Amino acid sequence: MKRFLSILSCTVLAVACAHFDPASVPDAPDGAVAHVEPLSWWTGMKCPLQLLVNGPDISAWDVRMEGGSGVKITKVSKAESPNYVFLDVEVPASAKAGTYYLVFSKDGQSFKRPFEIGTRRKGSADRKSFTTADLIYLIMPDRFSNGDPSNDSTPDTAEKADRSSIGSRHGGDLQGIINHLDYIADLGATAIWNTPLLLDDDRRGSYHGYAAADYYKIDPRYGDNDLYKEFVAKAHEKDLKVIMDIVTNHSGTTTHWWAKDLPFQDWIHQFPEYTRSNVAFSAITDPHASQRDAMLMDSGWFTGGMADMNLDNPYLLQYFKQWAIWWIEFADLDGFRVDTYPYNEKYPMAQWCKAVTDEYPNFNIVGECWIGSAASIAYWQKDNPNSDGFNSYLPSVMDFPLMNAANSVFGAPQDGRPGQQPQGGRGGGSNASQLYNVLAQDYLYHDLSHVMIFPSNHDTRRVGDIVGKDPARFKALMTFFATARGILQIFSGDEMMFSSADLRAGDPGLRVDFPGGWEGDPFNFFTDEGRAAADVDFDGQPIEKGMRKELYDYCRKLFQWRKTADVIHNGKTLHFIPGRGGYGYFRYNDKDTVFVFINPSATDAAKIPWSTYAEISDGLGEGTNVITGEKVTITDETEVGPMTALVVEYKK
Repeated sequence: MKRFLSILSCTVLAVACAHFDPASVPDAPDGAVAHVEPLSWWTGMKCPLQLLVNGPDISAWDVRMEGGSGVKITKVSKAESPNYVFLDVEVPASAKAGTYYLVFSKDGQSFKRPFEIGTRRKGSADRKSFTTADLIYLIMPDRFSNGDPSNDSTPDTAEKADRSSIGSRHGGDLQGIINHLDYIADLGATAIWNTPLLLDDDRRGSYHGYAAADYYKIDPRYGDNDLYKEFVAKAHEKDLKVIMDIVTNHSGTTTHWWAKDLPFQDWIHQFPEYTRSNVAFSAITDPHASQRDAMLMDSGWFTGGMADMNLDNPYLLQYFKQWAIWWIEFADLDGFRVDTYPYNEKYPMAQWCKAVTDEYPNFNIVGECWIGSAASIAYWQKDNPNSDGFNSYLPSVMDFPLMNAANSVFGAPQDGRPGQQPQGGRGGGSNASQLYNVLAQDYLYHDLSHVMIFPSNHDTRRVGDIVGKDPARFKALMTFFATARGILQIFSGDEMMFSSADLRAGDPGLRVDFPGGWEGDPFNFFTDEGRAAADVDFDGQPIEKGMRKELYDYCRKLFQWRKTADVIHNGKTLHFIPGRGGYGYFRYNDKDTVFVFINPSATDAAKIPWSTYAEISDGLGEGTNVITGEKVTITDETEVGPMTALVVEYKK
C-alpha cells in the first residue's frame, strides 16, 4: 500500500494541471535554478526531451510541469551531485506551443521556472543542407572583421582583446561577418562555416573557441544568441548556407560552468593523473588493437585545457543530441562540422549522428577525421561496408589524403630543395601521379558526393605557404580543387593566396587577420581598390602591387563558374595516368564535358597528349576556356605552360 501511494504521489506531481494559474506560485528566487538546458523546445520533434536542471540541492525538491495541456514529466532522475536533476518530458504532437512552468515543491514551499515550447518553422524537418554544389567559406570569426568594437572585451569574460599579440583575441565578431556577406557571396561561395562561436572563457588563446564554457551561449565578444540567429537569416537572404562548428569531444577544463561540480564523476574521462590521447586512429579500426590502446585513443584528453567528454554516459549523450538539434531549430542552420571526430566514443557518436539525421533527414554533417589513409577515412562514412559491422551514421568525411597530395604536387621547393609540406607532402615535385593515386582510391568511399575537399584550413599552413607565394602554383592548386569531385571548402583569404605572418608561432601565426576588417587597416581586401594597392605581405615582406587583385579575380571567375557547373557538382570523373608532361582528367555527364590539364613542372611547358584521351576526347571539337572565355580547339600540339592548369568546357 505504501509503494502504491508513493507511485501515485509521483504521478500527481508529474502531470500538469489543466488550469494552472502562474500567479499562484512565486517565481524561482535568484540562484535557486542556475541552468535549465535545453533552453527551450518545440512541438512535433522526434528527439525525446530530457531537461538538465541545475541549482543548489535541486534534487531534494519535487518537480512537476504545469501550463497548457498534454506536456508532462514522465521520469525524474537524480545525478551523483545533489545539484542536478534530469527530467524526461513528454511533448506530444498535439501539445500547444506556449509558456510552461517547472514547479518545484518541498516542505510546503514552492517556486516556478518558465520553459518555452514553440512551434517549428514550416518544413523545418525537411530542410536542405550543403552538397557538392556548394563552395564552403571557412571563417575564423575573431580574425575576419570587427563589426562592433564595443564587445572586443566584456566584463564577464576573462581574456581581453589585444590585437598587438598574435595569439590573443583580436575583436572579430558576428557583426563583422554580417557586414561582409556580399563579399562572400560575390566571390562565388554558397555556404559559411565559422569556427566555434560558443563561449570560450580561457584566459589565453580563447579566440579559437574550441574549449566551450557554455554549450548554449554565443560568446559575448562575438555577439549573442539573437545576433547569431540574425546572422543566419541574413546569410540566407544572400543564398548563403550556414554550417555550425561543434565540439562533442571536449569542453573547457576549468571554465565550463559545470567544471567544479560535475553531474556524474564519469561525465568526463578521469584518470589518477593527466592522460593524453595516444592519437592512434588505427586503434579504433584495427581488429587486432588492444583494449588499452583503443581506450587511450578515445578516452585520453586532447589537451590539458580541454576536458575529455565521456559519451558513454547516457545523460551526457542525450544532452549532446538535444544541444545539436536545439541549435538547428533555434538558428535555422544548414549543416554541422564536427571537430576531432574519431576522438569521440564511436558507438555513442553514431547514435548522436543518427538522432540528428532522424530529426532532419537531409541534414549534412561532416566529421574531421584527420587521417592520411583513404581506407581509414572511409571507415567513418555512413553506410560504409565495414567488416566489423560498424555504421557511423556520419554522412560526410574530409579528404585529408587529397590535401596532402596536392600540397606535394603544387608545393614550392624550400631553400632550393623539396621542402617538407604540411602533413607529409614534399613540395617542388613535377609528378602529378600523387593526385592520380589518391583519386584512384575513390572506390573505398561509399558515397563520393559526401566527401569534402580543401587546399587548406585553419589547422594547416596557408595556401601561400604551401606554394611558396608563387602565383602560378597557387592558380594551379586552386584550379585543381575547383574542378575535382567532392564538396569544396576554402579558408577565408585562400582566394588571395594568404600566407602566415610567422610560421614559428604555430597556429596563431597562420590565423591572420583579414585586412580591411578593422578600422584603420592600411589595406582593405574587401574592395578592388584595396586589393590592387596591397604591396606588403603578412610577414612584412614586399609583394608585387596588384597581385592580390589578380588572384582574387582569378578565383572569383573560377568559383562563379563552378557555382553553375552541374557537371562539376554531379558529373563523373575520367582521368589518365600522368605522363612526363602532365595530368589530364575529364568531368562529364550526359550534357557537358569539362577537360582539365595540369602541368606541374616548374620549368617546362607540356604538350597535351589529346589523342591519348580519344575514348572521351573524340568529337569534342571546340570548347571554351573557362578563365579567359576564349574558344579553344585542343590537339596533340597544344602546349600548357609550366605550373599551369587549363580548364576547357564543352557543351553538347
